[in-house]
Amino acid sequence: MSAAVSRRPPVAVLAALVFLAFLAASALVPQWIAPHDPLAIGPHVLAAPSAAHPLGTDENGRDVLSRIIYGTREALLLGFGAVALSLVGGSALGVLAGLGNRFVESVVMRFVDIGLAFPEMLLALVVIAVTGGGTTNALMAIGIAGIPSFARLVRAQTLGIRRAPFVEAARGLGLSEPQIVVRHILPNAIRPILVLATIGVGTATVAGAALSFIGLGTPPPAPSWGVMLSTARNFLDRSWWYGVMPGLAITLMVVSVTVVGRWLQRRTEARR
Repeated sequence: MSAAVSRRPPVAVLAALVFLAFLAASALVPQWIAPHDPLAIGPHVLAAPSAAHPLGTDENGRDVLSRIIYGTREALLLGFGAVALSLVGGSALGVLAGLGNRFVESVVMRFVDIGLAFPEMLLALVVIAVTGGGTTNALMAIGIAGIPSFARLVRAQTLGIRRAPFVEAARGLGLSEPQIVVRHILPNAIRPILVLATIGVGTATVAGAALSFIGLGTPPPAPSWGVMLSTARNFLDRSWWYGVMPGLAITLMVVSVTVVGRWLQRRTEARR
C-alpha cells in the first residue's frame, strides 16, 4: 500500500505538470487562449490590470497577458530546442570519446575541456557574435554552449557501460559494433542524461530570455518574455505589473520544469 502511494506524484509535481500543460497549450494554440491580439495597439497605455486586461497593458496599449501567452512558444522553443541540440551533439561526442581509441578520446575531450572552460552564457554570446541575433541563432547558440556538459556526462556513462556483461554478451553473439552502440550502449548511456536534460530546460529558458533582454534574441514587436522585461524596466515606477508578469512567467516555468525533473531523477535513482 505504501509503495503504491509513493508512486503518486506529490502535489507540487502535479501543480507543475498542470502549469507546463497550460504552457504547452499556449504554445500550440495561443489564439484559443489569449483574450486579445498581442500586436494590436490600444488606446489604454500602461493601464492597470482590469477585467478587459487581466494583466494590464504595455506602453503601446497592447494586452500584457496576450503577449505573455503568445511569447510562450518562443520560450519553449528556446528551452526545449536548445537542450535537444545539446543532447544530440553532446551524445555524439560523448559516445565517440567513450568508444574511440586513446587518440580520438584525447582530441574530443580537449575540445570539450575548452568548451567547459567558458561559462555557457559567455560561449553562447560568442556564437551569437558569429551567427548574428534572432530566435533561431539564439537557439543554436544556447544549444552549442551546452554540448560540452552533455558530452562529458555521456562519455562517463559510455565508459561504464562498454565493459558491462550484457555488452560483452552481445559481442559474443556476433553483433557488430554499430549494432551494439545503437541497441545497447546508446540507450543505456542516454537514459540517465534525459532526466538531467529535463532540468536543463530551465537554464536554457533563462538564457534565451537573457539574450532577448539584451537584444540578441527575438526582435520586437514579436512577443517575447525577455523583450518584455527589457522594455518594462523603463516603466517600473509607473506600471509594476508590466515587468512583474513576464518575470513571473519565466520563474514559474523554470520552477515547474525543475520540480518535474527532480521528481523524475528521484524515481530513476529509486529503481536502481
